[in-house]
Amino acid sequence: MTEQSSTLTKENPKLRPALAEKYKEEHEKLPKPTGWRLVVLPFKMDERTKGGIIMNENTLERQQVASQCGNVLAMGPQCYKDKERYPEGPWCKVGDWVIFARYAGSRIQIEGGEIRLLNEDEILATIKDPKDILHKY
Repeated sequence: MTEQSSTLTKENPKLRPALAEKYKEEHEKLPKPTGWRLVVLPFKMDERTKGGIIMNENTLERQQVASQCGNVLAMGPQCYKDKERYPEGPWCKVGDWVIFARYAGSRIQIEGGEIRLLNEDEILATIKDPKDILHKY
């Protein structure tokens, strides 16, 4: 693991090392948000339940698609720059875990799941740990 990916996981321990590596490798291929848009990686639960049951790929994929939590991977150059709309500053920053509406944004398929392209005003809240939110799948 590279120094940069270990830094990503130390700052944000809920972002798995393999996922951080994959994002770093694919970063040039992923869309770069324009204007006031953000790229968000939906939260993906562990492959095993607390009881040790291994969930199948279909269940994991459905859970990620239905997820309302995600990690902000990138922000467009105009995100939260409008001082009239956001007088207290940005609602989130790169690396934050956020909550968004279930059907918000555009879904873009990548290897291992999907990312979402959201507008800045589709972020509903920030959270410290996505495991604190009940996930149905």
